[in-house]
Amino acid sequence: MPGTRKLGRPTDQRMAMLRALVTFLLEKGRIETTVARAKEVRSMAEKMITLGKDNTLQSKRQVLAFVTKEAVVKKLFDEIAPKYADVNGGYTRIIKTGPRRGDSADMAIIELV
Repeated sequence: MPGTRKLGRPTDQRMAMLRALVTFLLEKGRIETTVARAKEVRSMAEKMITLGKDNTLQSKRQVLAFVTKEAVVKKLFDEIAPKYADVNGGYTRIIKTGPRRGDSADMAIIELV
């Protein structure tokens, strides 16, 4: 179930972190983070892309309430969502890269397919 991982943070900090990660993923197309965070970001990013496929005023407002940059919202509706118009889900890919050097946390790259 999406949204059940606590990631060692209070709810407000966790939501702020996920909003930032989803924004960066949609902006750059690829980010490197831990595996647990990547799995949470995947569900949120796929919801945003699905909303972008609707291209209605309500869906734009819902995306603007979550994504932190207006330029990224414009990119989502103009470039990213039309690319996935005929695809039902599976917009992202998680590639595990191995342990992080400092604390041995499992790292992964999440990218748009």
